[in-house]
Amino acid sequence: MERNKIIRITTVPVSLKGLLKGQLNYINNFYNVIGISSNDNGVLESVAEQENIQVIPVELTRKITPIQDLKSLWVLYRVLKKEKPYIVHTHTPKAGTIGMIASYLARVPHRLHTIAGLPLLEATGKKRILLNFVEKITYKFATKIYPNSFGLQQIILDHKFTKQNKLKVLGNGSSNGINTSIFNPDLISANQKNELRNSLDIKKTDYVFIFLGRIVADKGINELVTAFCKLNKENKNTKLLLVGTFEEELDPLDTTTVSKIKENKDIIVTGWQTDVKPYLSIANTLTFPSYREGFPNVVMQAGAMGLPSIVTNINGCNEIIIEEVNGTIIPVKNSDILYKKMLSFYLDKTGKYNTTHCRQLIIDRYSQSYIWKEILEEYNSLSK
Repeated sequence: MERNKIIRITTVPVSLKGLLKGQLNYINNFYNVIGISSNDNGVLESVAEQENIQVIPVELTRKITPIQDLKSLWVLYRVLKKEKPYIVHTHTPKAGTIGMIASYLARVPHRLHTIAGLPLLEATGKKRILLNFVEKITYKFATKIYPNSFGLQQIILDHKFTKQNKLKVLGNGSSNGINTSIFNPDLISANQKNELRNSLDIKKTDYVFIFLGRIVADKGINELVTAFCKLNKENKNTKLLLVGTFEEELDPLDTTTVSKIKENKDIIVTGWQTDVKPYLSIANTLTFPSYREGFPNVVMQAGAMGLPSIVTNINGCNEIIIEEVNGTIIPVKNSDILYKKMLSFYLDKTGKYNTTHCRQLIIDRYSQSYIWKEILEEYNSLSK
């Protein structure tokens, strides 16, 4: 019996490769899965090998590019007419808009879109009006919308982008869960930790704050650097690890922040890292002062590695973190409170945040196997 076909679409292939790692391969055991995305430097081909699925390149851009978007819509429509999928499931904003419209035109019966954050929340003026309109279009052509957190679902309802009956949060939230067998502090040896510390000029007695992600303004990096520099001036045995890459074109940092990063030897920028576990293993606390998120993987990753987190009071973050249990929640865009919380973590001598407890909370609520089964059950319910 021929299996139903599911097409998963993202704007860029790194989302298929990283954010949905393992999930496509799992679903492919039950459905015929095809991945569609742009083909940046051959990354899409590596997705095919990693997930053991067929892939089809369709060029999509992250920016507002009307002419290219129309071309992408036409190409994707033709692909869908040829492949005749039972389900199209999109992730990321541009893939969602183009994918849902193309799927509707191609008469795909089930058009699903996962929301993992709303970039438009930081936009203003005419750009915000345009993005609001585009968001509503995406939801209109979808048959089901999956916010990956309960907070995000409420934001969608508050903005009246769609109605409650189109919305559903799968499990406890998250798009892919966390593989807690891989994100396990016991797998990083003492020798590995020592070698990494030595390579980064970090002493074992240093208190290390870590940030994982794009080093951009809307991740709260301006506030984080300001808070850390104040803390570091008073307490020299502190380090800030920034694990990620800058995006000067899309969301640049303040020039003063860039200067502070370059001038302060205790702020260490590692660049993009395929494996972040060793970096988490030498850190004491995750600092994640983002302005907006869907359901941040890095907070789950840090928790699975036994780290407490300082996060902002935004959807996703305020669901993963329970106040004074596995971390603390602070207001958005407030470097003063961020500094005070970082200082309190640094000064804590009681071991308030137990490594084992931080890890167990993630295992219980967000393990990858649980999330995958929830997604599969949702697909199966559509097939009935």
